[in-house]
Amino acid sequence: MPPITRRALAAATTSLLLLIGASACANDEQQATENVPGVTDTEVLIGTHQPLTGPAAPGYSRISAATRAYFEHVNSKGGVNGRKIVYKVMDDGYNPANTDNVVRKLVLQDKVFALLGGLGTPTHTNVLEFVKTQKVPDLFVSSGSRNWNQPDTYPTTFGWQPDYTVEGKILATFVKQEFPGRKVCHFGQNDDFGRDSLVGVEKILGPVAAKQTYTTTNQQVGPAIGALKAAGCQVVVSATIPGFTALAMGQAAAQGFKAQWVVSNVGADYTTLAKQLGDKKVILEGLLADNYLPMAGDADNPWIQEFTRIHQRYNAANPIDGNAVYGYSMAYTFVQALLAAGKDLTREKLVRAVEKGGFTGPGLTPFRYADGVHAGYSGVRMTRVANGVQDYFGPTWTTDDADGEVKEFTEAPSTPPADAIPTT
Repeated sequence: MPPITRRALAAATTSLLLLIGASACANDEQQATENVPGVTDTEVLIGTHQPLTGPAAPGYSRISAATRAYFEHVNSKGGVNGRKIVYKVMDDGYNPANTDNVVRKLVLQDKVFALLGGLGTPTHTNVLEFVKTQKVPDLFVSSGSRNWNQPDTYPTTFGWQPDYTVEGKILATFVKQEFPGRKVCHFGQNDDFGRDSLVGVEKILGPVAAKQTYTTTNQQVGPAIGALKAAGCQVVVSATIPGFTALAMGQAAAQGFKAQWVVSNVGADYTTLAKQLGDKKVILEGLLADNYLPMAGDADNPWIQEFTRIHQRYNAANPIDGNAVYGYSMAYTFVQALLAAGKDLTREKLVRAVEKGGFTGPGLTPFRYADGVHAGYSGVRMTRVANGVQDYFGPTWTTDDADGEVKEFTEAPSTPPADAIPTT
């Protein structure tokens, strides 16, 4: 065979091998995507556990309704990378034993691609080990526990809202500035919610004058409130879910205990509390709390304008309150994460996308996400109830959950993209 012919044959053979290799890689990539639980060419299935009933249902049951509404809105515009988001909500009644059952069903039977916004500190803590063994992306847990920020132990779990120690430090900084010399006490849920909050408060103030706790299975908070009154508490920092904020403040009023209440954003939504208290809602006047998302009643806020349009079309049966804003905002972040993970979606790519961070959205402060950090929003701003309206005042603050300084944050929040759907 002439030399020129052998060279041509060798080149052709090389080209064929490269073509076969490229085709094999493409097929492997396609096969990998096809084998991902909960992912098809047209859909991605995600799941959550929520307290649709039980002690945490007041207010919180509306979060998943808003999240679903946002996904319906996104799906109406073509979904994410051509996939519609299918969102399965399971009721756990805010009972950790139930949470274990429903999460196992979501992962093992329904084969969800990821978990999103599972609600509650005691409930979600109960499934961390299972989620870890299944290697399921466990995004944006609806709780500020520091448990979600343990990437070495729970590599697929991420927080979303400011953690309770960050919040506690900021609330205590405000109290220290505005109520110097007052006797400050703490009332909190008897789990990591209350404990993490107290850690933050005492990092700034030192030991509180008195502290009391409650459990969600016992609504008799009178003795605890009586103990705070007997201790002479003048300011009470409260780490409570809405039902127990209402119970505690109602008991305080009944006992003539006139302390200043400073409540975690978790249990301070005015619309929710006012509904629970009914004609006694006047006791909410002067309530101090914090938030990190647009106020539901701020009709001039561009995010609220966009969310209201979505709400009116897909979620009109529910009020647009702080819980709804939470649901819309978290869903927005999840869509950003899906986009960042790319069209060839895998669980590993979704986890890496969140660790890479760079997300923006309705929140007042930046996210903390980074390699080795699975914590969400980095700060809050104070709110006050006056004449039946809950609104922001003062600066926005950021900090960490260790010994970092509490600092003012002055950057303006981002504005929503068209239709409030992220493109990157």
